[in-house]
Amino acid sequence: MTDPEAYIALNMIRQVGPVRVRRLLAALGSPAAVLRAPLAELRRVEGIGSDVAASIRDWESQADVATELRLVREFGARVVTVGCADYPALLRGIYDPPTVLYVWGDLQDCDRHAIGVVGTRKPSHYGGECAKKIAYQLAYSGVTVVSGLARGVDTAAHQGALAAKGRTIAVIGSGFLSIYPPENLPLAEKIAKSGAVVSEFSMSVKADRQTFPMRNRIISGCSFGLLVVEAGSRSGALISANQATDQGRSVYAVPGRIDQPNAIGSNRLIQQGAKLVTGAADILDDMGMLFAEEPALAPAAVPGLPEIEATVHAAVGDSESSTDEIIGRCGLPTHVVSSTLLALEMKKLVHRRPGGRFVQLR
Repeated sequence: MTDPEAYIALNMIRQVGPVRVRRLLAALGSPAAVLRAPLAELRRVEGIGSDVAASIRDWESQADVATELRLVREFGARVVTVGCADYPALLRGIYDPPTVLYVWGDLQDCDRHAIGVVGTRKPSHYGGECAKKIAYQLAYSGVTVVSGLARGVDTAAHQGALAAKGRTIAVIGSGFLSIYPPENLPLAEKIAKSGAVVSEFSMSVKADRQTFPMRNRIISGCSFGLLVVEAGSRSGALISANQATDQGRSVYAVPGRIDQPNAIGSNRLIQQGAKLVTGAADILDDMGMLFAEEPALAPAAVPGLPEIEATVHAAVGDSESSTDEIIGRCGLPTHVVSSTLLALEMKKLVHRRPGGRFVQLR
């Protein structure tokens, strides 16, 4: 058995999670060696008692790897294990990285510049529009938007990123044969064409109350930071925010009305130190400070800019200009200019000055 096949088998054993897999690998060297190890050797590994050891020895009754790989091929997906070179680097660094990632679509190197977006499944009109707008701005600027394909804020975030023709990744809490919610299957298909749908669960696993919190740690684990858009006092988005904090990620929140129950949790996050966000620029500023070197998504030279970006860049000029002045010079719609200015900020071609004025950097 190959190591990738052994990883898949270990991932299908219910009693063996990512932390136990890490301990087993540290003690025994490889996933294939884990499956071959005798009971006594397995029991000596920290956190592996008699029951778990017996479950590993009896792995063939729980994991039909050949059938699993056939289902993956038929679906049009692929498997990336924690031992693969193309496993997401940010995710590999968390405490409990998934042993296996099922990937429908493509993961790209540029996805290391990613922001997770989570929130209530029943947002207000304001919350839904905020999620869609900020995701659009982030994706247009070259940032990958990661969310969970759930109803509400997640759906709005994915839709915003797709509208910007940017990249978005959906991390789901089920296997690919039971995508949840079922009405979002068409959205998942669109995401897979230009981004990726990702799961740590084997193909036939159905979503339940345990799989969603597990899914959430991957959303934040893949991302530089996590944006919360509307979350009630007991929202699962708050669990995601706690996981993001534990992983050392930045936490952002959109402020909501004080009389809106769906905003209690997100407003409280701001009280506790989350950065208040009114637009993508607030997040891009933080990313700019983290990535001192120009990220790979930026063009090597100004002459290679797309036509609209080149037009707006020229309209900014080398002296401070307001957004209205820039709009007047280039003759483009307000929303196009605003989104393009964000893209140019991310590419370090313009700088936003106090008062919302812009100046060229090169």
